[in-house]
Amino acid sequence: MSLLSNVLGGLLGGSAGTSSPMQGVLMNMLGGNQGQQGGNAGPQGGLAGLVSAFGQAGLGDVVQSWIAPGPNKPVSPDQLQQVLGDTHVQNMARQSGMGSSDFLSQLSQHLPRAVDGMTPDGRLPDEGTVSV
Repeated sequence: MSLLSNVLGGLLGGSAGTSSPMQGVLMNMLGGNQGQQGGNAGPQGGLAGLVSAFGQAGLGDVVQSWIAPGPNKPVSPDQLQQVLGDTHVQNMARQSGMGSSDFLSQLSQHLPRAVDGMTPDGRLPDEGTVSV
């Protein structure tokens, strides 16, 4: 089982062989598979791509707080919308079976903890350890 599967399973309460729709979305997002759904909408490159997208949106300090030891800064649904873009949010919300606003609200709660769990040493994991 990969680092990503372990983190999301513990975070969202999924056990081996079962997963929630949000877990599937986070696995695609953090594992680097998001490009398969929306063309070039949204950040590419898994966790590293997400970190880059937050930086480009002026929210690098927020995502870095999730990576670094210590408290995680919150992210609002509006900030996530800004980072991910409308098309990508709509695709992920559809995948999760939620409306966009409900999806963004859930994502704002789970994404910081997921990134924090994937970076226990205060740095991005090696690419091979993140796979879905």
